Amino acid sequence: MPFPFNLPTTSSFSFSSSFTCESHPSLPLNASTHRGVVKDSLKKHKRLPATSQAPNLPSIVSNLNSYLPYLFAVDAGLGNKPLLGEEVNVVLTSTPTLEWRPTLSDNAVPGKEISRVKVQSLEYEIFFTLSTLGYAHTLLARASLHPLYVTSGAPISTQQRTNAITTATKHLMDAASVHDYLARRAEALSTSPPCVDITQSTARAMSSLALAEATLLAVLKDDPYPAVVAQDRNDNDREWMYKAPEIPKVRAHLFARLCLAAADHAAQASSLCQSPGKGLSKLNDGLLRYLEDFRKTCRAKACRFFGIDAELSGQTGTAIGWLRCALQELGIESKEAKKGLSLSRMKKDWSERKEDKKVERGTNWGADAGKLEETRVIEMLETKWTKINDTMLTQTIPPPASLLAGLPSGRDMHTIKPYQVPELSRQTLEAMRAPPDRSDDFGEEQFSSDDEDRTRVATPVGAFPGTSDEYRSGSARSYF
Repeated sequence: MPFPFNLPTTSSFSFSSSFTCESHPSLPLNASTHRGVVKDSLKKHKRLPATSQAPNLPSIVSNLNSYLPYLFAVDAGLGNKPLLGEEVNVVLTSTPTLEWRPTLSDNAVPGKEISRVKVQSLEYEIFFTLSTLGYAHTLLARASLHPLYVTSGAPISTQQRTNAITTATKHLMDAASVHDYLARRAEALSTSPPCVDITQSTARAMSSLALAEATLLAVLKDDPYPAVVAQDRNDNDREWMYKAPEIPKVRAHLFARLCLAAADHAAQASSLCQSPGKGLSKLNDGLLRYLEDFRKTCRAKACRFFGIDAELSGQTGTAIGWLRCALQELGIESKEAKKGLSLSRMKKDWSERKEDKKVERGTNWGADAGKLEETRVIEMLETKWTKINDTMLTQTIPPPASLLAGLPSGRDMHTIKPYQVPELSRQTLEAMRAPPDRSDDFGEEQFSSDDEDRTRVATPVGAFPGTSDEYRSGSARSYF
């Protein structure tokens, strides 16, 4: 949590090859310059090791935000819309052809990188660019939350935990705002998108997912139990030697309704992703599985908080029943249901160790949508409350079906703010009235994105190192 998106990459493109601007002649050149920076930064980011990608995300966001004002200026000029009160006359001279490599579409050939799609509309260039910005904000939220789950170092303080969650919430709401803008903008389109990554349904789904994740963070900020479980697993923690962990009373009923609202948003996102559209490939299984797991985790958290509310009222039997409801939502059998050796529990323990290693390495962690963490919290409470109920209270435990039938409606925490389209400053716009000082040749690069990996000629088998050129023909494309 949040979802580990991969950022798309794109090919080179010269705006001057398809657009001219009589009122501001330097606009196409400036747009190409900033787009070239975005292309190079995305290519560099893709080649970085997984552990080095998170520190590189702020530069990605900065480059995208620098390019977007020029992109929207060209779009406004094509639509004869005034920009800062000035008229910008952009003329389409030829059909633009841009290429983007999608990252959410399902790959028809497992193990092979998905092919690029051709974009022949400036509108879909806007969609890909803004989608990339939304994914980058979500990845920044992941980077902010990562210290909360690491157990190899010293435990973070309460203030550091709050700051991390607040920062992550801001990034997720920014992502939700960007995707919501794309979904609304897509309502006016009459053409079919080239891939499922930039359809209206996918944009709406990504907005709902970011909103659901932000809503769940509002609960995590004041939920003491995940921190207690993480502290118990941290070998560097020494606080247990002199005091027990403090678990303050929580607003359990409110938190449960927030979790149900997050589950509703996740269910909406999952439903939107099931129908990609006519002639388009489906979204990849990793994203679809994450959406369903996230919905289950939210409902399990809601059941846990209803259990905490019941336990605070002295109804320990009902509280245990709610915990079993939570495990049922997660698809995990209770420890009390089947004692002894169990294949499903062995598989679960193996998954836990595997996920812990991912967290420590900082690579692809959280792809289970928080199911592992929530399961640990629920099992800790179930063990504690079952022991109390068996030795002291002996209250009847109601069946899960009777409790789930009385679930209330969810309660929303956040409201998505409208995305503010970035605009050029008046000084920058005035400066582009001058003719360009150089030619726009950004579309004539020899290679683009990662083409050099595909065209590089390997050293022939058996050749002495450094003599590969002697085995090449004059065409430089084959060996003899």
